[in-house]
Amino acid sequence: MSSTRSASRSKASRFSSRKVDPAFYWMTIPAVILVSLFLYWPFLQGAFYSLTNSQGYGSWEFIGFKNYVAMFQDARIGSAYLFTVAIALLITVGTNVLGLFIAVLLNSKIAFKNGFRAIFFVPYTLSVLVIGYVFKYIFMTPLPALGEALGIEWLSTSLITNSDLAWIPIAFLAIWQSAAYSTLLYLAGLQTIDDEVYEAASIDGVSPWQNFWHITFPLLGPFVTINMVLSLKNSLSIFDQIVALTGGGPDSKTESVSFLIFQNGLGNGEYAYQMANAVTFFIVLAILAFLQLKVFNRGERV
Repeated sequence: MSSTRSASRSKASRFSSRKVDPAFYWMTIPAVILVSLFLYWPFLQGAFYSLTNSQGYGSWEFIGFKNYVAMFQDARIGSAYLFTVAIALLITVGTNVLGLFIAVLLNSKIAFKNGFRAIFFVPYTLSVLVIGYVFKYIFMTPLPALGEALGIEWLSTSLITNSDLAWIPIAFLAIWQSAAYSTLLYLAGLQTIDDEVYEAASIDGVSPWQNFWHITFPLLGPFVTINMVLSLKNSLSIFDQIVALTGGGPDSKTESVSFLIFQNGLGNGEYAYQMANAVTFFIVLAILAFLQLKVFNRGERV
């Protein structure tokens, strides 16, 4: 007992005498202040104003949860949530499938590998709005002309003006631009896999598909997780592509939640109402991110 007590005392004295370099505080505290000032404080302000009838300026009154009740009865907001979740899932799957496919190709023994990597990464460096207007012209003029020449009826008119197909240009642009970043992360993951694993598999006569499915993909588990989480987070916040291509139309069919919050909250006098929408959307995003991490982490352990 005495020896145990003396050991615990010596251990406690070691911890109590340990000094922390003040440089850590000088680096951490300013960062905490900046994050709190520009992230948490505006969020708390928005959450408070969601309980009022504020228009973003002038006087306001506290109305409780009336904005939230009205929001859940708003068909336009419900449609925006359905569209956002549906297109986010499509973009997430498409981005990761395309990114992984390109990464595996670029990781193989091909000539001009570094040049191809730079070419595939260029779309990620471009402004979404600028390249979005370029794609808008493509979908409005050359593509319908090509569809008419080939006799493809659904392609003969602009997809952007078609209320049933306007989601295609948005998803195409988002996947085309986001796949570059996913490719970069998957390439980093492929570099961590030892070549001896593939050499042993080739000796056993493993086919290329079995090689990918039973070796490459399982070993890329952590990179798949982070890519899926980042892709879903970015896709759920889709905004620039909609502004550049459809502007939420036609007939409000391509309005995402972020676009609706911006358009009506800042432009149509629904500041407090859309603040309630923003708080709800934040909770939805947090729940989805938590569930996604749980599912993928469980899959990695299996």
